[in-house]
Amino acid sequence: MDFIVSKEVYEKLNTVYFGVVVAKGLNNQGVNYEVEQLLSESVDFIKSKFQTGKIKEALELSPYREAFTRLGINPNKYMSSIEAMGSRIIKSGSFPKINPLVDLGNAISLKYLVPLGAHDLDAANGDIQLRMSKTGDTFVPFGSEETELLTPGECIYSAGEVVKTRRWIWRQSEHGKVTDKTRNVFFPIDGFQDQNYKSIIAARDELAEQLHRIFSCEVKVGIVDRDNQSFKLN
Repeated sequence: MDFIVSKEVYEKLNTVYFGVVVAKGLNNQGVNYEVEQLLSESVDFIKSKFQTGKIKEALELSPYREAFTRLGINPNKYMSSIEAMGSRIIKSGSFPKINPLVDLGNAISLKYLVPLGAHDLDAANGDIQLRMSKTGDTFVPFGSEETELLTPGECIYSAGEVVKTRRWIWRQSEHGKVTDKTRNVFFPIDGFQDQNYKSIIAARDELAEQLHRIFSCEVKVGIVDRDNQSFKLN
């Protein structure tokens, strides 16, 4: 099983760059107070950083808003995952805990202000791809049971015809979500080689370190970019 970014994506986002973390042999059950503390620290960081300004105006998020526009996605209507998370914290002053793996990913995402996905590898049927949608692709929104049919040309994460994330880094699917039963997981960290490379690599390396230390699991890291368009996940 590979993670593959299609040539069509690079045609639209020339310098898009992905930090990759794969963790195997995890135990994601129960409560992990260390992870909860990391998430709490990241939430406090967001509240402090944006107490006097709008998160959508942050320099760290401008590459994603610009990329959404190039992909034909209205960034004011469909916020990237990191902008949506930050906006939720600013509005409510808090952020929900889900399970240790998801919480750790969210903590790292917020700390470095980069989108960071999490996909259960055992739920994927074939390669995980970032590509443009085609007729027949289906999506079940997170927290829903209704299936949506996609029109061609939307940037998506997918495994076969099952869409894992719509509008690139906007909304994740019910299929492949990380639960307390997840044992093997793939984390893509999305960014741009010419704009936030250092943040992507720092987020990747800290996530890998924390996964190995806290969960005592097997971890490997890598990158995917225009010159290296795939990464072996297993």
